[in-house]
Amino acid sequence: MDDITWLEISIHTTPEQIDAITEQLTARGMTGLVIEEEQEFQTFLAQNRQYWDYVDEELLQRMKGVARVRFYVTDDETGRRQIAQYLSGLPVEYTVTPLAEHDWAYSWQTYYKPLPVGQRLYIVPDWEREAELPAKRLPLYLNPGLTFGTGSHASTQLCLEGLEPLIRPETTVLDLGCGSGILSIAALVFGARHALAVDIDPIAVNVAYENAALNGIGRERYTVLDGDILSNTALRGRLLEGKYDLILANIVADVIIPLSQWVPQMLAQGGSFLCSGIIDSRQDEVCAALEQNGLSLRRRRENNGWVALESAAKG
Repeated sequence: MDDITWLEISIHTTPEQIDAITEQLTARGMTGLVIEEEQEFQTFLAQNRQYWDYVDEELLQRMKGVARVRFYVTDDETGRRQIAQYLSGLPVEYTVTPLAEHDWAYSWQTYYKPLPVGQRLYIVPDWEREAELPAKRLPLYLNPGLTFGTGSHASTQLCLEGLEPLIRPETTVLDLGCGSGILSIAALVFGARHALAVDIDPIAVNVAYENAALNGIGRERYTVLDGDILSNTALRGRLLEGKYDLILANIVADVIIPLSQWVPQMLAQGGSFLCSGIIDSRQDEVCAALEQNGLSLRRRRENNGWVALESAAKG
């Protein structure tokens, strides 16, 4: 069967006209609308500031002055009739761009290739699992299309490199802000006994379990929960019941700083706290918080403006 081809219709307008245009398109039967508008983007950034330390400058520039409404129809006679129906009489400028379904759904896969990390790990996109494995490397299979967390970012690589020498056969791991599960699954691939992973996004639960299954890891060794340890007292209470040999947090400084007050209570004797996702300009703040909350810095790693800190409970 031939691949379906889609048409992307992009209406270029102004912030003042977006509501009126979406209302008219909806009234005419088009409900699958994608709205892009700089002010909403800036509001989203402001309301979710705790989840990142910086926003890519190229993205900011790309969104500057944007006011756009997009929708999709099939590239055939039916789709073209729909375009005429939806846009007839609307005083708007628009562009029509063909999108092949295959390219739309899968072209991003070309950007993900097997990646060696640290001394032993080899991150492999699941669709390339037949690729030859380098000698003395352990494969970690991932489906990067499921969510964030592919191993390509410097902060993730710092964490992967840092956890490798800390894993022993009896190691228990707590992964806070697990995303795709890459860090905790890597720990299990290295031989950790059990890992508990947590993320504020409920979607991450299934994603992490799926990625674990790609590596032959079942739920007897891996548990994933959703929730915010900082605000969810029930979840925090559950985590505080355990003691973990290794706690991982590849998040951002604004989350690591308040999180550090709970870490010493969850660390097993001799355990390590490995945190990353810290831009270099904020490492001193994080170090101060670790020190204040009873954690002693053991090691600092840096890569491309990002910092990972390994610490342990004092005494």
